[in-house]
Amino acid sequence: MTTTGQVAAFAGVIALAAASPGPDFAVVVRRSMVAGRRHGVVAGLGVATGVFVWSVAAALGVAALLEASAVAFTVVKLAGAAYLLWLGVTALLAARRGGAAPAVSADRVAAAHLRVSYRGGLLCNVLNPKCGVFFMAVLPQFVPVDGRPDDVLLLSTVAVVVTVAWFTVVATLVAALRRGLSRPRVRRALDAATGTVMVALGLRLAATSA
Repeated sequence: MTTTGQVAAFAGVIALAAASPGPDFAVVVRRSMVAGRRHGVVAGLGVATGVFVWSVAAALGVAALLEASAVAFTVVKLAGAAYLLWLGVTALLAARRGGAAPAVSADRVAAAHLRVSYRGGLLCNVLNPKCGVFFMAVLPQFVPVDGRPDDVLLLSTVAVVVTVAWFTVVATLVAALRRGLSRPRVRRALDAATGTVMVALGLRLAATSA
């Protein structure tokens, strides 16, 4: 049975991973900036869902396919890279428009649906094979040798809670600054920055080897 110490240590590892700048962080920041705190939190919930999927997949051995099969790893990797590139190009195009009225209107129409934010967080995480490899490497160190399904469920739940807590903080901070960030000049600079980061992350993911 998983001990309290193991749960605490696992929570610490997940917290460090969640706080590391990456695609998930970029998506939550952008949704918070474009649509507000609620959407940023929902995007974080999407990321957390992906975390739960990867943790369970790692426990079941499904994620091991990413390490064992170069084809499986490449397929997921390219899908994730394409998605990040699409997000990045979308942000760069928004920056190029410079906050013109049609662009803002289109952004707000998309932002009106929480499912857009949730889907963004979910796809960003699930289509990143590095998350699967991470859980394959980390989870076995915290699951007892005679671990039962409820041990895996406990650790997966801890991973979800920590992820949601972190991205709720991120969304809240970004939303608090949203009024200043919404100024056309600032918004354009942030769109350009986040777009560049997402494109760079997409290219980096595409270049990642199994």
